[in-house]
Amino acid sequence: MQDKVTEILDKIRPQLQRDGGDVELVEVNDGTVQVRLTGACAGCPMSTMTLKMGIEKILKEQIPEVKEVVAV
Repeated sequence: MQDKVTEILDKIRPQLQRDGGDVELVEVNDGTVQVRLTGACAGCPMSTMTLKMGIEKILKEQIPEVKEVVAV
């Protein structure tokens, strides 16, 4: 599943990079995907929305085994 998550994050990454941010995969464990938001995303007040309504939503749609995405 980690390879699938990486592949999808690679598709999402350009959108984040356009705004000066990025996402880094930390770990996939038992349906929970741990990511680290970096750059402008790290301190952005909208980062929670980006994480849940963007990254998590896309990952869940593409990989049904994903239960949640959390920032670490």
